[in-house]
Amino acid sequence: MRIPARLSADLGYDAVGLPREHGEHIMDRLPRVGCVFGDDRRWWWIVPSGSQIGVVWPPGTTYAVGARVADPSWTSTHRPRPGADRPGLIHAPRTGSPYTPPIPLYVLTCRLAGGPPCWQLDASG
Repeated sequence: MRIPARLSADLGYDAVGLPREHGEHIMDRLPRVGCVFGDDRRWWWIVPSGSQIGVVWPPGTTYAVGARVADPSWTSTHRPRPGADRPGLIHAPRTGSPYTPPIPLYVLTCRLAGGPPCWQLDASG
């Protein structure tokens, strides 16, 4: 996933992936939405590097360090459309930061998963 050139990602970036069916629901509830990428199965929110440190992302969430998705969302029984070999850009802010604030995103993903946020005391992530 590549950030549009007009946006500065000075903090580095990772991506948080969630099932596609939750995408619009989450986007509507965030105070600010950065870059969002999507494919047939998942939407990916760009967050600052290290946003996995100190939190336990809930089941159903995929955290991709460096926004590198080693294993695409689809399975061998679900073939992607031609040209859909990587997530495409769904949303980008016109100016400013490419990041979605990770804490509100984290709290929303926990709520969708039906559990409370779980903070880790050690910073190992």
